Amino acid sequence: MIHDIAELYGRQINSQLVSENILTDSRIVRINSLKLVHGIPVCQRCGAKLNRKLAQLPNDNYYCYACIHMGRVDSLSQLITVAEPNAFSVPVKPLAWSGNLTSSQSECSKAIVNVVDNLQTHLLWAVTGAGKTEMIFAGIEKALLDRKRVAIASPRIDVINELYPRLKAAFPNTKICLLHGRTDTRYQYSQLTVCTTHQLLRFRRAFDLLIIDEVDVFPYAGNPQLHFAAGQAAKTRASRLYLTATPDDYLLKLIKKKKITTSYLPRRYHGYPLPEITVKKTTHLRQMIDQGKLPTAIIKIIKQIVGRQLLLIFVPKISDLSLVGRALALFSKDWRYETVHSADPQRIEKVQAMRDGKLDFLITTTILERGVTFRNLSVIVLNADNDIFGTPALVQIAGRVGRSADYPGGLVQFFVEQRTAKIKAAQMQIKKMNKMKNET
Repeated sequence: MIHDIAELYGRQINSQLVSENILTDSRIVRINSLKLVHGIPVCQRCGAKLNRKLAQLPNDNYYCYACIHMGRVDSLSQLITVAEPNAFSVPVKPLAWSGNLTSSQSECSKAIVNVVDNLQTHLLWAVTGAGKTEMIFAGIEKALLDRKRVAIASPRIDVINELYPRLKAAFPNTKICLLHGRTDTRYQYSQLTVCTTHQLLRFRRAFDLLIIDEVDVFPYAGNPQLHFAAGQAAKTRASRLYLTATPDDYLLKLIKKKKITTSYLPRRYHGYPLPEITVKKTTHLRQMIDQGKLPTAIIKIIKQIVGRQLLLIFVPKISDLSLVGRALALFSKDWRYETVHSADPQRIEKVQAMRDGKLDFLITTTILERGVTFRNLSVIVLNADNDIFGTPALVQIAGRVGRSADYPGGLVQFFVEQRTAKIKAAQMQIKKMNKMKNET
């Protein structure tokens, strides 16, 4: 139950969750949760146009099934909001980061500051490991000094959990609110919010600067409700910044139509090239995995890596995790590893255990294709020709390797039964980015 009106600044909350004494405040704005538009129920929180039969409640009332995971809204309740007052004091030197940007990074950073000043929509298109987080620091600082409210959102919890401590270290005197479905942290009115894109459904005209990291990733990409949420969470006049290494067709069309400005960075901050993908064709690989077996060629490579580097082994399906784990157990009892997937309640702890050197490798689904960084890493993809691995995913997986200046190299090995067009496109994209790096 909400008892502090500050928790409603720029938010939209079901009236049933707001205390009676707050509901009498003159600043409160009430919005019908659902509206009938030409006879179709439309949710005012997520924008979904609902099937009347599926959304039907007794007495010609309706509920929104599209965003029910964020708490139920229906035509029996209202959304409560208070206009964002930007009730922040001007901080003194909010940015504590003392690192240095390369000349290319500095150009991108200056462009972002300009976006903040001029309320533009901008894409930072930078290769994996280019230092996107550090490049946005100056823009965030400018917004904070202007008493603007800032949100950084990403579709993936793993990305948010990596960003949050880095932002806390960079802006130690700024209150930062962390929001995602697996944190017990209570919401606090803050000038800087770090959240998953789903959490934007609870905001209305709140943010002067909205940054969406990994903008091309499921579930944000192609999701009309989350795009609606992002549009509604930003103020009518706001700066919007998108970050990605692999823009999707939607973003590429915006660039082509000049509806969005772009900064492009084809090199990593340390100047080393992106590790390129090597592919090994392996007959009957899918059949062997299904039988809980692995070819000796795969075991040989794992033996070469373990002890020298950390390792991520990607598989296409959750059911493959236990099968591959069982196959590896036949070859060594000394290897320390875990399996991890999107619904794993210990996902965060397992990733941290590998960072801490308590594991040799993780067997994972595409959930770790981005948003995680290990200093010294190689990756193996089993059955990389499976349809689940699109070209952007394969590029991102390869991008886990060589992110540290101390360890700029590593193996990116795909095992396949056939070399697909998606794999070839991923290889070509990395080669192209490395060529652009050498030409700039």
